[in-house]
Amino acid sequence: MCGICGEISFDGPADPAAVHAMMGCLRPRGPDGEGLFGSGRVVFGHRRLKIIDLSEAGQQPMVDPGLGLAIVFNGCIYNFRALRAELEAKGYRFFSTSDTEVVLKAFHAWGSACVERFYGMFAFAVLERDSGRVTLARDRLGVKPLYYSEARKRFRFASSLPALLAAGDVDTAIDPAALHHYMSWHAGVPAPLTILKGVRKLAPATILTIEADGARRETTYWTVTIGPRDADRGMTEADWREAVLETLGTAVERRQVSDVPTGVLLSGGLDSSILVALLARRGQTGLKTFSVGFDAVNGVEGDEFKYSDIIAKTFDTDHTKLAVDGSRTLEALPAAIAAMSEPQMSHDAVAFLLLSQEVAKHVTVIQSGQGADEVFGGYHWYPKLMGSADPVADYAAAYFDRDHAEMRRALAPDMVNGDYSTAYIADFFAASDSSSAIDKTLQLDQQIMMVDDPVKRVDNMTMACGLEARVPFLDHDLVELAARIPAALKVRDGGKYILKEAARAVVPSEVIDRKKGYFPVPALKHIRGPFLDFVRDVLDRPEARARGIFDRAYVDHLLADPDGTLTPKGNSKLWQVALLESWLQTQGV
Repeated sequence: MCGICGEISFDGPADPAAVHAMMGCLRPRGPDGEGLFGSGRVVFGHRRLKIIDLSEAGQQPMVDPGLGLAIVFNGCIYNFRALRAELEAKGYRFFSTSDTEVVLKAFHAWGSACVERFYGMFAFAVLERDSGRVTLARDRLGVKPLYYSEARKRFRFASSLPALLAAGDVDTAIDPAALHHYMSWHAGVPAPLTILKGVRKLAPATILTIEADGARRETTYWTVTIGPRDADRGMTEADWREAVLETLGTAVERRQVSDVPTGVLLSGGLDSSILVALLARRGQTGLKTFSVGFDAVNGVEGDEFKYSDIIAKTFDTDHTKLAVDGSRTLEALPAAIAAMSEPQMSHDAVAFLLLSQEVAKHVTVIQSGQGADEVFGGYHWYPKLMGSADPVADYAAAYFDRDHAEMRRALAPDMVNGDYSTAYIADFFAASDSSSAIDKTLQLDQQIMMVDDPVKRVDNMTMACGLEARVPFLDHDLVELAARIPAALKVRDGGKYILKEAARAVVPSEVIDRKKGYFPVPALKHIRGPFLDFVRDVLDRPEARARGIFDRAYVDHLLADPDGTLTPKGNSKLWQVALLESWLQTQGV
């Protein structure tokens, strides 16, 4: 787990100083070491967090002169030992015990198709010395980020958007389409867009090949079609339960590969609880688990310790609870915003940062339950899409934070150029190979919304503290299995039915049958007191008024009634507006 960056020049040598500036911004992602490699028109930079092979042999950028390859790699390949044995059988010899070297030699052996053999999360760049070709790739579900910018005959890439800003020469104008998505999709902006015109991001499951002359091609190497298969007609509900439990058990076991201590983020919900249960079932003892809770506001409970305590006691974990009062939440907000590669409005970003700060004192690797709702149909809007005759309209009504009519009131006139978000859904659904409305919706949420909301949020907040987060619900074997399960078995009885029924074999019923909870940070839902002062200050600053993204009458309306202006998902519209402005100010844009 690390931070990677680099520059490819198409007109003279690359600039090591620009890459070094990006490395400085990426330091929190890799506090254990740094490295710079230059080869004329290409320079790679790396910040290292030591997880596998703690020796200097695993240092990056990693160069193999015999193979004529250099690599920078972020992530973890969980099956690297099996791949190493396969490569050794082909005659390859290794100088380290790292998964990075396995990626390097796998690339030499199988080319860019090597990604199809990887179980893991990754973003990497490989330079081929002889041809000057650079290949960049991102994992199937987009767990690891990869941003890029282009200007003046050069291409730069980095693990975070702020790192590209640190290198300079980026068009920082607001992208109207990305802004429309941000204001519609709970701050999610689909790849390749970001909120800034001059920065793009590589889509998940994508390989980008850049030739020495600047010619390039993109390839999507994995996708999943959601819906029942003819071959599964004989599967009973009991068969699906058994398959889910076995496949998820393998996923959590895979993610224990590490040369440093590991643990689990235990929220008290079903998703994290089943991870703990399956690790215990497979022989894990003394497992470290961690929970966070916040002050209640306006009757909204801020912790779920009651449920996390049940799991910790049942499986005899080494459990740590972090209780956070409102003042500490407010103190942490600027750091949480600064840690965001893109503005992320979900209230729990600050929760993950505070929890990660505590967890990093005890372990370096953590498992987390993100992705279960998208993969197993846990959200409240999914039942509304079962049998929908107009899935585009029904999805927008259930999910969008505001409709296009309100968008016209919210944004300055020159920022509203069309209903980009509705058009995006219509195009996605039309192109999807999934047949039913609910299956198209599940595909959209897995492929787009999940990547640019919960998954990105967890990566950003944990890596800001030098903590590696692993997400077993995004194991591609499990995602492919869940895709085949009939939708009715997923969304039934409030959602995640088949996962809940599978969990009954290992998780206490009071955790399974509880009301669905979220990672609560009430102070950012019901904004008042010092939090309202923080928001008002951000929105009243001269730079916010001069930027003119939002219609001021709309901003004043939100400030006057913050409790009365929540999104259909129950989040604060005021926080969404203030968060974007605060992020832009933090980044110096």
